[in-house]
Amino acid sequence: MFKHVVYGVTLFLLVVTCSSQQLAAQGPPPARVKLATVTQEEVASTRSVLGVLAFDRTSRISTEVAGLVASIAVNQGDRVKTGDELVRLNTEILEQEIALQRSRIEQVELRIANTEKNYRRLESLFNQSGVSEKEHDDALYTFDDARKEREALKNSLQKLLIQKKRSLIAAPFDGLVLSKDVDVGSWVQPGAAILTLGALDDLVIKVPVAETTLRYLDMGQPIPVTLTAFGTEVTGTLLDIEPIADIKTKNVSAKIAIEPPPIIAENMSATVTIPSSDKKTLSILSRAALIKFQGEDFIYTVEDGAAKILPVNVVAYLGERIGVDNPYIVPGMQVVVEGNERLRPDQPVVVAGE
Repeated sequence: MFKHVVYGVTLFLLVVTCSSQQLAAQGPPPARVKLATVTQEEVASTRSVLGVLAFDRTSRISTEVAGLVASIAVNQGDRVKTGDELVRLNTEILEQEIALQRSRIEQVELRIANTEKNYRRLESLFNQSGVSEKEHDDALYTFDDARKEREALKNSLQKLLIQKKRSLIAAPFDGLVLSKDVDVGSWVQPGAAILTLGALDDLVIKVPVAETTLRYLDMGQPIPVTLTAFGTEVTGTLLDIEPIADIKTKNVSAKIAIEPPPIIAENMSATVTIPSSDKKTLSILSRAALIKFQGEDFIYTVEDGAAKILPVNVVAYLGERIGVDNPYIVPGMQVVVEGNERLRPDQPVVVAGE
């Protein structure tokens, strides 16, 4: 009985081994892939350059009046809107001065009413020769003096109200708080920096550009930008070229305006795709067709039901597409855009769609 069991197990292992050897000889199973068609366009070659995120406009927020910081409504890294409260100074003493000034104005108003009444009475008597000219003039002087005092007190009150208004420092534009230089309880002087604010409307990527590529750039030109932190590509706009070249490299700094990303940190890195030639005829294919192998770029095509790998020379990155100049990549050729990440050369494929 034991001999029969051993014989059966041995036979089973032999069958499994033979089957495995047959499968290995047949190669990997067919892979399901999707294809896309190569087109042709007139486009410029591009070059990828590393840049940094920066604020083209920053403001060192300060106060116009001296005072004690009562509250700070923001922290470093906060986004603010125009008119949002940033810092509020203590106005307790100022409020008392304002109240005192208003009381003085009320007192002067009473004196004005009394001196005016006296002046009108003496004026009537003067017209009837009932009082001397000096008495008449003295009454007029007292009346005018009270009115001028009221005007001076009102001007002083207005100045105090302006100081109170300016004790609240608000955001002058939509921005990001880059630094907070004071805290609650700090005494601040006019002109001293309280916060530094970067304008969100002037967010740019600063990138060094070789002087030989300047001829291919135009103001307002759309520029592809890949934000390293998020791995996402956005379309920026060429905003400006700084008028000073680096003394050693001769590179010129270009400013690419972008929309603010979800998280912003000054000097974050970004890869900018810069035109580096005149337009020329290139074969255009989906960027999804591109695969990396040992640091080189390749694509897969399908020939006789099997995957064929071809090296490609990418000379232009066009968002979700790329431009290549290999003579064997021609319009109408179909390339693998889905399923290529697991393909092996000469592996059988099943086309699932385009």
